[in-house]
Amino acid sequence: MAVRWLCSLFGKPFDGGKRMDHGAQQHQQHHPMEQQQQSYHQQHPAMMRLYEVQKEVQSLGSAVCTFSGLQHDRDYKRIERELTRLLLEVDKVDTEGKPELQGARKRAAQEVEGLLRYLEENATHPSRIAIEDLSNEARQLVDDRVVAPQRSGGVAEINDELVEALQEIILRLTQVKTEGRVPLRKARYRALTRMCAVQDVVEGRTQQQTLSLPLSGETHEAVNLINQVMVKVSVARSQLVALLMGLSGRDSCAHLSRILTEMQVELDALDVSGNAAIRNYRKQVVEEINGLLKHLDLEGEGEDTRRYDLGQNNSIREIEAVRAHVFHLREGVLRHCMMGDLSFRPKAELQSLLTHLDQVDTAKNPCIREARRRAVVEVQAIITFLDLREALARRQPGTEHPAHRAVWLVLGSLSDLQAQALGFDGKRVEKSYMMLEELLTKQLLALDAVDPQGDETTKMARKQAVKFAQNILNYLDMKTDGWEY
Repeated sequence: MAVRWLCSLFGKPFDGGKRMDHGAQQHQQHHPMEQQQQSYHQQHPAMMRLYEVQKEVQSLGSAVCTFSGLQHDRDYKRIERELTRLLLEVDKVDTEGKPELQGARKRAAQEVEGLLRYLEENATHPSRIAIEDLSNEARQLVDDRVVAPQRSGGVAEINDELVEALQEIILRLTQVKTEGRVPLRKARYRALTRMCAVQDVVEGRTQQQTLSLPLSGETHEAVNLINQVMVKVSVARSQLVALLMGLSGRDSCAHLSRILTEMQVELDALDVSGNAAIRNYRKQVVEEINGLLKHLDLEGEGEDTRRYDLGQNNSIREIEAVRAHVFHLREGVLRHCMMGDLSFRPKAELQSLLTHLDQVDTAKNPCIREARRRAVVEVQAIITFLDLREALARRQPGTEHPAHRAVWLVLGSLSDLQAQALGFDGKRVEKSYMMLEELLTKQLLALDAVDPQGDETTKMARKQAVKFAQNILNYLDMKTDGWEY
């Protein structure tokens, strides 16, 4: 790598140790002075100094490429300070006016400046700011409902409303675009991991609140001790939530882990033999402690690239394989429909793909959940398209109510527009998208103008047609929102 870099400084290709072709050998044989000059420059003190700087740049490069924080973070300031120092070191190199050394120094400076730019771009990127804003929103929510009340001696507001509020923030976080940048992917993954862990802890608490626990201390002498541990677990839960959301200045994951492990030891030492109810009670408390412990390894979470690069995730690969299959089926359906052929109806195959997607393991990862949901929507869009085509083919116009006939006319137009939506592969700024969206909106207005005249069948048909049109608009919106893993 070092040799390749030195060669790049001189603007010459590196042959990787391979044998040179005959022309190159002849060129070197005919230019011995040039060969000696190049060897001289590589051994020149200025070039040796640039080589030393390059090794330091190389060691910092990986840190720059994976840094996922903000400009005010300590690591950002440290990396920026080191790169600035290296830039000054490069500037100090004396090239003695030699063009080759000047070019090498210029390229070295450009490399350091490029790393500085990349570092700043990621730390100030709009998506990185969006990730931080959503993290702060979740932090404030958890602080108001859980951490602050517990610290003041009150009762934490852990309920379904809190779970739903967290889920809504998580969903918005999955929509943040990273443009494939590793630092942004890493920042989003780390934020999602912590929010999902908090949601898991909170959901576990809401489920426990439905149970009639703790037991009365009169039941068994061990119950009082288990009840005391439960109180400690409740406090530890709030501490864990504070740690995960960055709201704890003093505690650490290691410290909380020791406390929870001591509780387990304390519970294991209790004699609850001969009483099944007490054993089950202790078992439940132990399971809750284990549930908290599993979230305490998040301090180093996200350092492994494979964790936040979901393109390498097996579940995502499985979903993408299904989507590729769906693509071919969709193309086949649209091709046959253009020819007026309704014989190609792969509904059984599409239903099997839905079953396959339902079995994909999301590991509670919201990005994988969203990827699976989108794949499901793609399959369902083709199924509803086929269903409507079949219904239109079976229709018997002569027996319909006039208002119902008007609904059928709109459904016929919606079927043609859905075919366009299924085949659309552009962006929202394109004229074809805006025309399609406008035509769909006009069909909704046409349905709104239909007067059922008291006919219940027409009312139901119009309601279903409105839902169908809205689903097409939602599908088109999903196809063009630029979502990524």
